[in-house]
Amino acid sequence: MDVYGLIGNPVGHSLSPPMHEAGYEECGIDARYVTFEPPKGEGAAAVEAAATLDVAGLNVTVPFKQDVLDAVDPAPLADRIGAVNTIDFATDPPTGYNTDAAGATRALESHGVDLSGRAVVVGAGGAGRAVAFGLADADMTVAIANRTEEKAHDLAADVPDATGHGLDTLGDLVADADVLVNATTVGMKEDQSPVPADALHGGLAVLDAVYDPIETRLLRDAADAGATTVDGAWMLLYQGVETFETWTGVDAPAEPMNDALRARL
Repeated sequence: MDVYGLIGNPVGHSLSPPMHEAGYEECGIDARYVTFEPPKGEGAAAVEAAATLDVAGLNVTVPFKQDVLDAVDPAPLADRIGAVNTIDFATDPPTGYNTDAAGATRALESHGVDLSGRAVVVGAGGAGRAVAFGLADADMTVAIANRTEEKAHDLAADVPDATGHGLDTLGDLVADADVLVNATTVGMKEDQSPVPADALHGGLAVLDAVYDPIETRLLRDAADAGATTVDGAWMLLYQGVETFETWTGVDAPAEPMNDALRARL
């Protein structure tokens, strides 16, 4: 039996175990998915310990996505993003991937969104970095808006053809955008939106990375404006699908994985 897992701190809230185990069951794969909670600052040591224990693969979440870079050979996209969320121990040293970028793009594409034209990414943290690179690699022009404008400019300097902005420009940016992604935690467990409702319009596709609650204020406002809406559980699903396929070499059964994920929301 193969053992896969997740390292994070805290990690008890994770929805990855039921999602991945539903995939293993559907595909007849003899595997389990477990969680580990190493002390903060010990991400690289946790990867080395997992290798010793013959763990087949690890997902990585906060606060270890940068820590583990010292313990893996990062794939090109993970190296560009500067963060790893998936580790494959089939290689020596283990290979580090970032599937968050594909999680965002596949979530949008699954809802019929054309990844061309202009995108606005709100947030320049870890999720914002991954989303910005994913959309840029899909040939979208990306504008990054962040509360600390300097961080937006710093990220834009790394992402091809991207620009950095403060939040005060969001109205104008969104008015000309085809895709909007909230990559901040605004709206998580609170009825707030990072984007003014009057900036939203019917020609927009809106992905909110927040999935608790599943219907955020941003998504309600976007639906009222006639926009296409994509909730954060789709991004979580498709980063998991990408991870599943990286580890197993098998096409992931997205539907039962999605059912297992949403049953826990």
